[in-house]
Amino acid sequence: MFSIGDFARHGSVSVRMLRHYDALGLLRPARTDPYTGYRFYEAGQLTRLNRLLALKDLGFTLRQVRQILDEDVSPGELRGMLRLRHAELEEEARAAAGRLARAEARLRLIESEGQMPTDDIVVKSLPAVRVAELTALAPGFRPEDIGPVIQPLYRELHQRLRAAGVVPAGPDLAFYEEHPDGTVTVHAAAQIASLPGGGHGLAVVDLPAVEKAATVVHRGPMDAVMPAVQALARWIGTSGHHSAGPPRELYLSCEGGPDTWVTELQEPVTPA
Repeated sequence: MFSIGDFARHGSVSVRMLRHYDALGLLRPARTDPYTGYRFYEAGQLTRLNRLLALKDLGFTLRQVRQILDEDVSPGELRGMLRLRHAELEEEARAAAGRLARAEARLRLIESEGQMPTDDIVVKSLPAVRVAELTALAPGFRPEDIGPVIQPLYRELHQRLRAAGVVPAGPDLAFYEEHPDGTVTVHAAAQIASLPGGGHGLAVVDLPAVEKAATVVHRGPMDAVMPAVQALARWIGTSGHHSAGPPRELYLSCEGGPDTWVTELQEPVTPA
């Protein structure tokens, strides 16, 4: 048998924690001296201690740990729990990184407020255009809501166009429809001259001409688009106009990495 100190050393835990586990009924000593109160442990108890510590590190509460230990979980089941927890932690890390990135983007937006001149806003008409499109629902209008929805749509869209033998007639474009519950229908579209009928699963839409649209060119990734979006909003708000239709994005250049992308933001407007 081992004294509590020796057992703690072999198990790489503190004596205080062993006493705590004893008090909770998680790991009782093999023997307690009735006169001195000294605790003694057997080497075989390291098995339970190892499981206890592994479950605790996996994020289970001590109450849950006790229930699992009492069920005599096998090493294979513990390995499965580890894989599941590993996936959960990876997802939590990605979510935390996303929150930090959004906070950084919002801070850059605050720092750039008023620095984007309204001279960059160009008012022009937009021609009618025929497009082939795929649509999906996004939870909101934020870049982090739109990106994971629109990117797979474009991959699927161009795969279907290639299968149909259709070459796009101009830059891709996207437009959005916001719903009362805050969700957004994302339209991922490619300009086309015509599309053979049947079997491609694509909708063909004729977008009408827009008499007047406020536009601005954004250079860089779409997760950094908010300064340009808000520059448009400020121009609309101060120039005596109202938004007059779903906003569009015309992807002028998507060559290279996201830092080199060029996108024209287009917002139909009408005088107030």
